Amino acid sequence: MARAGLDTYTLVLAAAELADEQGVQEVTLAALAAKLGVRPPSLYNHINGLAGLRTLLAIHGLEQLYDAMSAAAEGARGEQAVHALSQAYIGFARQHPGLYETTLRAPEQGDTALEAAGGKVLSLIIQVLSCFGLDEEGNLHAVRGLRSILHGFSALENQGGFGMPLDLNVSLTRLIRAYIAGIRCMGEGADELE
Repeated sequence: MARAGLDTYTLVLAAAELADEQGVQEVTLAALAAKLGVRPPSLYNHINGLAGLRTLLAIHGLEQLYDAMSAAAEGARGEQAVHALSQAYIGFARQHPGLYETTLRAPEQGDTALEAAGGKVLSLIIQVLSCFGLDEEGNLHAVRGLRSILHGFSALENQGGFGMPLDLNVSLTRLIRAYIAGIRCMGEGADELE
């Protein structure tokens, strides 16, 4: 019988806290059970083992990331929207390093819930980048580029890779400006480089 007050959402929130505090690799069923004050077998009433928990964490992380980026970009247009979305992404990764790491997980074939959560994030980024007039393939290349920039920045910052005494937010702003300048050139002579 399931413990009163314990549900899947409560488990996911507790696991997200563990991930942010100790790292996603430290999120185990034993650690989660200890945090919640229950025995590990009790968790199986709500989740499908550790793999199921990690999938739920990834979905939760993507939903939270989407909410942060969507709220930041709301009402913004063009370059302003790209900057707002980018700052929200980095802010999420700073606030929730463990949960952010779960968002990088590629869905297994047939995992429609994780695909849908990732698809919302992708659609939002495409929508924000649509002001640059790229074709469908160009949009996807631009999304890959922005995701690479933002993840690389997040990963380096999280690992202490930016040791110089420079304002990281200024670096991020300059990086996004350079990215936007590159997007503006994507249609002009891009085929010559391929």
